[in-house]
Amino acid sequence: MKKLLIATTNPAKKIEIVKGLSPLVHKGLDLLMLNDIEIAGEPIESGKTFEENAIIKAKFYADQAHVPTIADDGGLIIDALNGAPGVLSRRWPGYEATDRELIDLALAKMKHIPADKRTAQLKTCICFYDPKTNTIATNEQGVEGVLSEKPTTYDTNGYPYRALFIVSKFQKLYDQLSNEEHEALNHRLKAIQRLIPVISQSI
Repeated sequence: MKKLLIATTNPAKKIEIVKGLSPLVHKGLDLLMLNDIEIAGEPIESGKTFEENAIIKAKFYADQAHVPTIADDGGLIIDALNGAPGVLSRRWPGYEATDRELIDLALAKMKHIPADKRTAQLKTCICFYDPKTNTIATNEQGVEGVLSEKPTTYDTNGYPYRALFIVSKFQKLYDQLSNEEHEALNHRLKAIQRLIPVISQSI
């Protein structure tokens, strides 16, 4: 059976990635998770872009697991802060921060930014890497919005910025979208779907 490793420890991301790969699972693809294999160490996310970090992570895990691997990197881009936090979205304070710390930091950074200057994007880049053929394929997708002045919650399940992010398409906070609205703009799902033809050919 063909195998594909999903290289993320974020439970919410796992669910979205598995859903995006469902057409291949129905055709017999066996999905592996990081806890299914032995991995030594962690990748050093030294990239300057989401794409570079996604490739770094995919290669790191694939080279140890010896199977094709999917990894992702993404985060929040705030226009008024020159694109920050960007690739530092999880490590914005200089360390691996909690969801609450990241929400509070974003609010503090944006405290004096007027409403018409609070535009932002949530972006993700998915990378597929096959170590046997050295095939690398990436796809980046995003959602446009603005940042609110207070969060809806601090219980964000690993997606802190969704509690602050008003989606322009629906004029609603991301974490208050209906299931149908979320499906319509799910950028991680869209990125995976764009990569399915490449994955199908490789595995």
